[in-house]
Amino acid sequence: MLSVKENMIVEFSTELLGKFSEVVSRYPEGKQKSALLPILHLVQEEYGWLSVDAMEKVATFLSIEPIEVFEVATFYSMYFLQPQGKYVLEVCRTGPCCLVGAEKIMAHIEDKLGVKEGEVTADGQFSWRGVECLAACGFGPVLQIGPSYTFYENLTPENVDQLISDLKNKTKSEA
Repeated sequence: MLSVKENMIVEFSTELLGKFSEVVSRYPEGKQKSALLPILHLVQEEYGWLSVDAMEKVATFLSIEPIEVFEVATFYSMYFLQPQGKYVLEVCRTGPCCLVGAEKIMAHIEDKLGVKEGEVTADGQFSWRGVECLAACGFGPVLQIGPSYTFYENLTPENVDQLISDLKNKTKSEA
């Protein structure tokens, strides 16, 4: 994932455009709009988020209106419309998880990382947000970590601290 500024001009690589073409080829002639979701995933994987410039270029590639891309990107919570950390901690904030402590876990993550929901840590490694149901109601509170979407259940402040520590150590070992 590349680090980008919010106003950065996006240029899709030949390799990425080739992936776009492969995705479009899966759909019938004239139905290229059907490739929108997987193409947005490819763009987000490459850049870490979907800038307005990137979404406009996707629209041009698919021969659709930019508003059609914006509507999809803003509807689904899996797409990021602003820069995120390398690891995005997404905590389920729906009723069942809140009943067993999700709000306390979110407050703990905010304190531990020193950033509010939607912000990115100074080192660019972490951001967090509350999300709707992660479909693990019997194991709450739960969170998933993007971009791999690994799930963690039965959260406590202690195992959240361990998780963050493990991710920090993983980042150090990758450097």
